[in-house]
Amino acid sequence: MTPLAQPIERYRFGNALPGTKSVVVGLLPRQRHLNVFVEGFRMAFFPVFLSVVLVVRDQADDLKSLVAEATSGIAGLVSDYELILVDNASQDSSIAILKELASDAGEPNLQVYALTKEVDADTASWVGLENALGDFVVVIDPLADDIAFLPQMLDSAVSGADVVFANNQQKIPQSFPYRAAYAVFERLYHRFNGIRLGTEAPQFRVLSKRVVNFILQHSQPSMTYRHLPATGGFSRVNLTYSATPKAGRPKVLGDSIDRGMRLLASTTRAPMRLVTTLSLFGASANVLYSVYVVAVALFKKDVAPGWVSLSLQQSGMFFLVSLVLLVLGEYILHMVSLSNEGPLYHVAQEFTSARMTRREKLNIEEVVSTSAFETTVSPEKAG
Repeated sequence: MTPLAQPIERYRFGNALPGTKSVVVGLLPRQRHLNVFVEGFRMAFFPVFLSVVLVVRDQADDLKSLVAEATSGIAGLVSDYELILVDNASQDSSIAILKELASDAGEPNLQVYALTKEVDADTASWVGLENALGDFVVVIDPLADDIAFLPQMLDSAVSGADVVFANNQQKIPQSFPYRAAYAVFERLYHRFNGIRLGTEAPQFRVLSKRVVNFILQHSQPSMTYRHLPATGGFSRVNLTYSATPKAGRPKVLGDSIDRGMRLLASTTRAPMRLVTTLSLFGASANVLYSVYVVAVALFKKDVAPGWVSLSLQQSGMFFLVSLVLLVLGEYILHMVSLSNEGPLYHVAQEFTSARMTRREKLNIEEVVSTSAFETTVSPEKAG
């Protein structure tokens, strides 16, 4: 925090922060957030309602400290907040501790959603996102992300960015097979969709409410949530920071491969388009081979008996098989497009000019009222 170095418009905020008798709040020139000055030092304060989503699983020993750390990090940062905890089917005593935290003697503004079975991180995050009420929603992995970087993200969000991503340059260590498979997935996804999910659309993100509303209009929002903020055309900001992650569990390679395949299949038509292209190539190759067989039969005399009929039979069968695969592939592509596509359009913002010339051209009569009578004067006579 830096000492007060420039004049501001001051006013008293009361007992806003724990342990302080009074807080001075000021709005610096050309800023969209307030600056709170405690004992002469400045800290950012954003007059917004913030929803914070945390996904936890089997972290009973750390839940109280985790919630206390998150609450202290956001209580003095925004005017109002809610802390949404999604328990991803914990097998320990996490539920009992969460009930204790949500009691009258526990933490304020706490909302808990306990899942009956374990799901992937994106689906669990979406559980909190679709139930969030804030103007902005932040998704934090308590093991990998640093909540202390949240003020920089909120500063970009209130300045006009609909999506703010924060990429931690220090990652939780993973096994070599996982890192190799993830590198292949990153290359494929970047080749098909033009973005790198790991660096350009990380899990640590702040979304405006209109982005959440847009994702809700898709048939599979929990899958769309992972990539749409980076590909949906909203204004976004990518930030980087470096913080040592807390001890985390290694990811399961099989589950990650399954999730990656579903993400590729649901966000791009390239894999199925490759299948239809190969089917078309196979059908065309068999037609050319049939022409070759007929040419050999017509212009060559020493042809083995039965070779022409057998070759035509095989090429004809493979042609039909390739043709059937081509039609089925196109049909599947059409069905997938109908099930995965969102609305035809989405209006993110709407603006109207403060001055409308059509209003000035309207033939409006002026009504002059007096105590004794009312007279109507047209604009031409009034002039």
